[in-house]
This record gives sequence, structure tokens and C-alpha cells, in this order.
Amino acid sequence: MSDLSRTDELFFNRAGMDQSRVESLTEDALNGADDGELYLEYSQSEAVVFDDGQLKNASFDTSQGFGLRAVSGEVTGYSHASELSEEAIKRAGETVKTVHAGHGGTLAAPPPGTNTQLYVDDNPLSLVDFETKVKLLADMDAYARSKDERVAQVTASLTGSWQAVQVLRPGGVRAGDIRPLVRLNVNIMTAQGDRMETGSYGTGGRVPYDEYLKPETWKKAVDEALRLALVNLESVPAPAGEMDVVLGPGWPGILLHEAIGHGLEGDFNRKKTSAFSGLLGERVASPGVTVIDDGTISDRRGSLTIDDEGTPTQRTVLIEDGILKGYMQDRMNARLMGATSTGNGRRQSYDHAPIPRMTNTFMPAGDHDPEEILHSVKKGLYATNFGGGQVDITSGKFVFSCTEAYMVEDGKIGAPVKGATLIGNGPDVLTRVSMIGNDLALDPGVGTCGKDGQGIPCGVGQPTIRIDGLTVGGTAT
Repeated sequence: MSDLSRTDELFFNRAGMDQSRVESLTEDALNGADDGELYLEYSQSEAVVFDDGQLKNASFDTSQGFGLRAVSGEVTGYSHASELSEEAIKRAGETVKTVHAGHGGTLAAPPPGTNTQLYVDDNPLSLVDFETKVKLLADMDAYARSKDERVAQVTASLTGSWQAVQVLRPGGVRAGDIRPLVRLNVNIMTAQGDRMETGSYGTGGRVPYDEYLKPETWKKAVDEALRLALVNLESVPAPAGEMDVVLGPGWPGILLHEAIGHGLEGDFNRKKTSAFSGLLGERVASPGVTVIDDGTISDRRGSLTIDDEGTPTQRTVLIEDGILKGYMQDRMNARLMGATSTGNGRRQSYDHAPIPRMTNTFMPAGDHDPEEILHSVKKGLYATNFGGGQVDITSGKFVFSCTEAYMVEDGKIGAPVKGATLIGNGPDVLTRVSMIGNDLALDPGVGTCGKDGQGIPCGVGQPTIRIDGLTVGGTAT
């Protein structure tokens, strides 16, 4: 059964709505608009948390609703409700019509046909019983404590969701998608004398729970969290100053996502509030630097068969060999910029209108061996994990905190450091990339991106890279 047929079962058969009447209501609401759609959503989510040797929290939630959007020029009318009924959709239609009253617009052409399915549509929440989930987290707790006597506290969690969506446009154009999403996390606190440090690790994707029930998967998660906590026990205050910085592969791509990726989203560039505005076709990065957003990678956390406007996701080259090639677009900003949607129109839920957002954003591999990159640094910092950060889209300025970093002396990794922050400007950093490794890795599947009050799952990645002359903030006196 196709995703469209399965979503028909949820939104029409179960909800008691007539498909033809809903299509007619959508047609009427958008008559005279430039663009728009009816977005239907049903979702289930759960979270199980095991903390300090006992089950701490277990929750399960279901939600359903719709969002009806009409677009006229740059103006958007949006109405949403948690009630799935023809009467509620009709009321919403009367609301959104106000933005195009008297407007003689011609509705934009619909998205092309859907992608091939990128992930299974099984509901992970119903395939594994509650007792098995709790036992998994209890086993993780016991395993962590057996590994090292310095383990003082373990928090493990398993979360999952199953979301069904259908997008309807005038003319009977419909697209559906069913999206599973799971995540396994562990945080470990270690104590030695009067010092306490933590380490954490998470993994996930658009897959069932099966992979995360395997001992080789959850033990790897525990081992990595414990390793990081023990490294932090040995860390020394980070020095400050300008120095060469080597970023490790995988999760450090979050710096690329935040400091550069947001600046390549269509809305910021249409409004000319991005540091990359008006620079298409120009050099914005060092030769060899390529940045790609790809929503078509199977099973990845940031992947989507279709975006939340019904457009198939795609592989979009944003920067190629240092030259700015394009932006990530939703339908509205693409239309206003004379471009086409890249399948990046995303929303947190039916409560929100879609906006341009990233999917899986990464830098492809280069030619250098990672060891060669490290050996090239006389004195600098090697950062392999990041925590929180802040970025200003207009200027590109950013500040990121390192959760795992080491000093590099004469090409050799030295002591771990605590309290290091990276400070810089996204567009400027791209011009300071001097070496790109051949070890591309994507993050383990834990990214969540925030923008305009909406949080969505996303992915990042990169190979090992060297950045020359980056400012490092530290705590050493």
C-alpha cells in the first residue's frame, strides 16, 4: 500500500471526511491565491527515560490537525486547528481568503511527482513492547556502571515518533508521506576526588527500534559517552588566542550548519539579510570547499521523501569548489526569487507554516589524510565534539562551545582541554579552510534545528578539515 493510500485511511476513512469535499474546500479557499496548500497531519510520539538506576519518566502522545495556507505575493494567510473535520477546514478557508481578496493571481504549478520511498513506514512505537524498551535502558545503566567505578550517574533515554502527512492542492493534486523517527541517548557523569565531569552520546534515524536494541549498538553508545566523560576528567583549562584549528569528522559539521547553512536559506537571501545575499556565482570559500544539502539519503534523520509542501527533496549543491551556486528554497521564496523549490519547505507541525530549512547539510571529502592534516599543525586546537552555539545570520558571526577538544603541539595530539569556544565569522571561515580530509562522516543522527520558533530534525557532516587562524576563547589564566 502506498503512503498516499495509507494516509487516506487516516485522514478520510478514520476521520470521517469525504475526500472530494475536502478537495473542493481547498480549491475554494485558494481560488485567486498565488500558492498554498492544505496540510494534514497525524502523529504519535513517546519517550522513556531511565535515570540513576530507575525508570524516571514514560510518556506517550498523539496529535492530529491541519494547516491551511494561502499565499498572495509576499503575504501569507495561515489557519490551523487540531480538529480534523470538513467544517473546521471550511472555517479556515474563510480566514485565509482574506489575504487574496480581490487578487487576480494564478495558482503556481504543483510540485512534481514524489520521490522513491527513503525509509520504512512501519510504526516503531507499536513494534516493540514497553517492557523491552525499559529493559534496554536498564541494561545500558548496568553496563555503564560495570565499566568503571568512577561512574556516578547514568541517564539513558529512548524516544520515537511516527508521523503521517498529506498535502492537498487544487486540481486534485495530493502527496503523502509516513515518517518514522527514533533516537537513543545516554549521558554519564563520572567522579574522581572532588571533580565531576559528564559525557554524552546519541544516535538515531528514520528506522525502527530494532537497530538500537542490538547490544553492539547500545554498548557503543555507552562506551562513547563514558570515554568522553573520562577524557573530561583529565582536561585542563583551554588557552585563548588566534590559532590553527582542526575540526574532526561528522558532528563538528554542526558549525557548518549553523554558521553557514542558515545563511544559504532562501528567505534570508530574498530579504537580503544574509551575508551571502547577492553573491551567486562568486567565490565565497577556499578552492576545494563544497557544501551540499541532501534530503534524499536513506534512513537519515534529516531526510524526507517529500517536504512539507509536497515537493520531492533533492541533492542541492550550495557551494562548489568555493563558488556559490544556489540557495535552499521553499515554494514561496523560490517563486519570488525567480527560482524553483529545492524541496526545503519544512514545518515543525500543522501549527506552523512552512519556511526554508536544511535537511542533511555537509561538506564532501577532500584529498588529505586526517593524520597529514594534524601533522601540519605546529600549535593549535583539535575539536571533535560541539555543544551549543550562537550565530547572527546577517553578519555571519558565531560562537560555539567545544565539548571535546585537544591541544596540538608539533603535529601531535596533546592534553584534552575544557572550556574552549570557537569564535568567528561564517563566510570568513570558509576562506580559511586550507586542508580537507578524505574521511567524510555524517553525524550519528541527533541533530535538531531551531528557526523562527520551530524545531525540526536535521543532519550534518564533514570530513576532517583545517581552518587557519581561528579565534579560540579559553579559560586558562
